[in-house]
Amino acid sequence: MKVFSAQQIHAWDEFTIHHEPISSINLMERAATKCVDWLLHNNYTKNNIKIFCGKGNNGGDGLAIARILLLREVTVTVYILELGAFGTPDFQINLQQLHTVTRNIHFIQNEKFFPEINKEDIIIDALFGSGLNRPLQNVSAALVQHINQFNAPVIAIDIPSGMSVDNASQKNTVIKATHTLTFQCFKLCFFMAENANNFGNVHVIDIGLHKSFESITETIIQTIEKKFIVAIIKKRNSFSHKGNFGHALLIAGSIGKVGAALIAANGCLRSGVGLLTVNIPKEERIILQTALPEAMIAIRENENINYNNFTCIGIGSGLGMENNSYNLVKEIIANYKNPMLIDADALNIISQHKELLQSVSAQSILTPHPKEFDRLFGKHENDFERMNTCLALSKQYPFVIILKNHHTLIACNGKGWLNTTGNAGLAKGGSGDLLSGIITALLAQKYTTLCAALLGVYLHGLAADIALENQSVESLLATDVANNIGKAFMFLQE
Repeated sequence: MKVFSAQQIHAWDEFTIHHEPISSINLMERAATKCVDWLLHNNYTKNNIKIFCGKGNNGGDGLAIARILLLREVTVTVYILELGAFGTPDFQINLQQLHTVTRNIHFIQNEKFFPEINKEDIIIDALFGSGLNRPLQNVSAALVQHINQFNAPVIAIDIPSGMSVDNASQKNTVIKATHTLTFQCFKLCFFMAENANNFGNVHVIDIGLHKSFESITETIIQTIEKKFIVAIIKKRNSFSHKGNFGHALLIAGSIGKVGAALIAANGCLRSGVGLLTVNIPKEERIILQTALPEAMIAIRENENINYNNFTCIGIGSGLGMENNSYNLVKEIIANYKNPMLIDADALNIISQHKELLQSVSAQSILTPHPKEFDRLFGKHENDFERMNTCLALSKQYPFVIILKNHHTLIACNGKGWLNTTGNAGLAKGGSGDLLSGIITALLAQKYTTLCAALLGVYLHGLAADIALENQSVESLLATDVANNIGKAFMFLQE
């Protein structure tokens, strides 16, 4: 699914108006009707409804919703934020129509006009929509703060008032919505962790925007869809042997951190690698050989390893930050020319020796979480800044960057893909190590770097979702996720 900017969303409306064709007021009526259908279906019409409207088209949506609800004999009170400006044409038409069915319309000129809100009330936020391009101020900000102080359910129309579609809003005054009824598609702001406390549960309301706009409009960001993942999975020939699926080397673990190596190795083997060698300190070899006998071991202290004998290398999980780890990372980056997966402590080492970035082999993958990303590329104030830097870097460097988060971003050649699988159970130590092992296995099987990144991230999240059949988000372990990789593959291959 393409993720459109605020400007593109406006263009989609205009495209629909001209190509369906349909008038803008009738398109607004269609959107309002779909919102009312949602409110009725979810039993939000039994209590008093208070609708707060601005004087733009989002406010026009609110007025149309109010009229349709009133005609269904729902108790509705309308509050219009009056800042002196004339309303948009469609707002004015809906206001005239609303006057024919109710007199219960109030104009808010300053804080003295703010209404009391009961916790039993249902609040509909139609103050400001996706066209907002500046922070709320003065009476607008005060009204949002007034609404936020009550415990009443808030239903935001299209986007919570005060939230920007394309830019950070974390320092702004924003409605705290219980539900957001967003029109036609997810907006970029709903993928950002910093906004999660404001948009609540997001529901996409199909208002019938013209489908051909999607196919002819390019976007920088899109989501990873199941049908795309299904299409890139390689089918195995029944006459295949282990040599067909690559020999991966995992350079992972250190004294006391062999668990990271074990989790990564388990993920690698579960994801289809033909052969796996794990490079660990000799003190930890018995643990790994006992827990995972399918993996071979190369002792860390042995300096005679020919790294170029391996199809791919995954390096970093639990590696530690000692001098010998730095020397190892430096040697691998300088001499290994095949794709690599670089994670965790290997990234932290690079962040202290940034010249190493210039030598990372083409078509490799870096998998930082936000703090690791900032150590590598500088401090960022918010998720939007970090995302934009990530996209820009993916043009500058020949490798793929996986910026891990709830909606993980995969960046390649200036384009971005947001993941839609996974859950809060992955917010636990070991999850990143497992992802490293999964992607290393896919690189070993000669998936392209981008396909390995997309499939690995999607598969990792999907296995975590399947694992919740028997676990909670609190109890979920990386080993539970690893044990469900097989089910995830089966789900994708059905």
